[in-house]
Amino acid sequence: MTGMLASVANLAEARQVREIGVDIVDLKNPAEGALGALPVADVGPIVSQLGRDRPVSATVGDLPMEADVVLSAVKAMAATGVDYVKIGFFPGGDWAGLIHGLSSLARRNVRLVAVLFGDESPELHWVGELATAGFVGAMLDTRDKKKGSLRQVCRNDYLRTFVAETRSHGLLCGLAGSLRVPDIAPLLALKPDYLGFRGALCGGDRTDALDPESVLTVLNLVHGECVNASPRITA
Repeated sequence: MTGMLASVANLAEARQVREIGVDIVDLKNPAEGALGALPVADVGPIVSQLGRDRPVSATVGDLPMEADVVLSAVKAMAATGVDYVKIGFFPGGDWAGLIHGLSSLARRNVRLVAVLFGDESPELHWVGELATAGFVGAMLDTRDKKKGSLRQVCRNDYLRTFVAETRSHGLLCGLAGSLRVPDIAPLLALKPDYLGFRGALCGGDRTDALDPESVLTVLNLVHGECVNASPRITA
């Protein structure tokens, strides 16, 4: 079954989505770019207070494709205790060198998830390179949120090929990028491991606070369930 990833900006939001029942709690600062990162000093306490009943991921931010910069950020984020560290692969730079450098962390059991950007049309041969380097997952997202959802910037056959490539290499597969309710059913048909959301959980603007009713609505659609009553939400 496809799971739901919910991006949250603080401990209160993390507790909300955990209690509602999302599958992956993703720590992010939406005001700081496509993959804006929360400070490491904030992530550690969130992880320790949230508990270990479901996976927690965190992004290292919109960083230049420079191995020293990215590796340093990944090491620091991994030390917070998150289950997955997400790394954005932006245009330019030495992707091959960066992937090779990150492989040393993968060998030390740091679970790395690469985030590729569908609106940049990345070549999908990179999925195999990521698997060889020891990454545990690959995600397709959007970099420019003004262009629309992932389904608006990527052809369905491209999305289908991404999912197939990722699965063929034994990686976790995620799809995200300004996803809205109408995107859920078509993307579920592709059978990714999870779908990721932020803006749809906030009433449309990804920098606003989460709306628990929106989180529940999206979760029910992803899980194919109908729940009539909202759970009790605590901060």
